[in-house]
Amino acid sequence: MSFSRRRLLALALLPACNPSRPHEGFLGLMERFNAQVQAGMFRRSKLAPEEPREALTDPEHFPSYKVAEDYPEAPQGWTVSVKGLVAKPLVLSLAELRKLPRTDFRVRHHCVEGWSAVASWHGVRLSDLGRLCGADPRAGFVEFRSFEQGQPEEGGPLVRYSSSWDRESVDHPQTIVAYGKNGSPLTREEGAPLRLYSAVKLGYKMVKWVDEVVYQPMPNGGYWEDQGYEWFAGV
Repeated sequence: MSFSRRRLLALALLPACNPSRPHEGFLGLMERFNAQVQAGMFRRSKLAPEEPREALTDPEHFPSYKVAEDYPEAPQGWTVSVKGLVAKPLVLSLAELRKLPRTDFRVRHHCVEGWSAVASWHGVRLSDLGRLCGADPRAGFVEFRSFEQGQPEEGGPLVRYSSSWDRESVDHPQTIVAYGKNGSPLTREEGAPLRLYSAVKLGYKMVKWVDEVVYQPMPNGGYWEDQGYEWFAGV
């Protein structure tokens, strides 16, 4: 039995049309190719341009998103754990994070939906946390987990919001765990007490309400990535 090229292509695309297997088939192959291209073009030393103060977006026009029914509130005694392939696991309170070297930058935020906005962010570089915990060079990926829970499928179980990143992007100088925005502490809607922020990724990769940072040898998916969103998602 012979197959035309059109039929072979259709068969390759079938798994990609299955919502339960969003990263398989031809489209999954192209996504992996695109991720390799983006990773090959990425340079840790290349910084996003610093925006002028007058470019700041009015907070009312900087959208806030959630996957839970309401914006989650930090549990009493909240801490963030830094663990996985590390020499010295860390458990840090917000007060302890504020004692670490602080990084500030004002950059443009890019959303997968097409809008952009500008804000100033401050917090602790992930590269500094990586040095502090003795992150293993073999940990080529880092997963960020949130205490927020959402329901990706109607009627399905609640799952924690999370996203895994490539280590190069994590160690970029403009990737931080932020505890402040526009000179003030984060609000609950903005991800308080701690959120991930970076100039090198699209907005859905920036996990809010972070309580775990896990260094690991292999990538995981993530809340949106498991629903078919691009994994690398570089800007």
